[in-house]
Amino acid sequence: MKFTLSWLKEHLDTVAGADEIAEKLTNIGLEVESVEDKAKKLAAFTVGRVVSAEKHPNADKLQVCMVDTGPASSSEAVGQRNMVQVVCGAPNAREGLKIVFAPPETYIPGSKMTLKVAKIRGVESRGMICSMRELELSDEHEGIIELPAYAEAGAPAAAALGLGDPVIDVSLTPNRGDCTSVFGIARDLAAAGLGRLKDASVANVQGKFSCPIKTGLEFPAGKESACPIFAGRYVRGVKNGPSPEWLQKRLRAIGLRPISALVDVTNFVSHDRGRPLHVFDAKKLSGNLRARPARPGEKPRGR
Repeated sequence: MKFTLSWLKEHLDTVAGADEIAEKLTNIGLEVESVEDKAKKLAAFTVGRVVSAEKHPNADKLQVCMVDTGPASSSEAVGQRNMVQVVCGAPNAREGLKIVFAPPETYIPGSKMTLKVAKIRGVESRGMICSMRELELSDEHEGIIELPAYAEAGAPAAAALGLGDPVIDVSLTPNRGDCTSVFGIARDLAAAGLGRLKDASVANVQGKFSCPIKTGLEFPAGKESACPIFAGRYVRGVKNGPSPEWLQKRLRAIGLRPISALVDVTNFVSHDRGRPLHVFDAKKLSGNLRARPARPGEKPRGR
């Protein structure tokens, strides 16, 4: 069970830091696997801005990018910007894009290498514009990371990626289903005297039309407790697309890849409240929905 310190504090009113929280969790029987501060791990990576992206003279699939890496540090260069030339093969590299920049001598965790100034097809490259896989944030490597337009060149990349606070990983035993959510963890900490549990009530949304799809349970006698509740909610007038930036950052921080607004919100609620959700396209469903045990030899579709 992974969560960030700031996420936990949305449910728990406490001034405790990550280490104190980890110690308390261990004391109450919730084993802490790790406390990872990705801001420290990614300290060498900064925000950059692609000022120009021109075709490489000796390679069709490469571009020569001029990257603004932030204000010049020299006292004689007040108001000037650091400009760095980087050869990049990503198809989405383009002028104006905010990116994650790694200077020479930076260790790239996803590639297990330390950057050096190099000539690539005869053109000098002084750094790297990074993908998600190169930072070990996901397996994505088709293109470089696209940071929000408001990110400031020269600022820490971890903050722009939403990785500015520690991630706590708790190993749960099967009997602790009450702690398979950020709210559940906060509740246990509050009960142990580490802070006050905030009000987590959610206002009911009154249904205004009937649902054409029914839900049901199909469990043999004696196995009903495997799934006590299976419910559905029919929502109309929804247009899918990218989820808000704050939600994408929150999911990335705990190792989940943002997919779309509808998928991301189900993952968020599942982790925040311990309520597993799945979203279906009602137009593509045939018949009703039911939950049942897997049959012998049955495999998940697509595997």
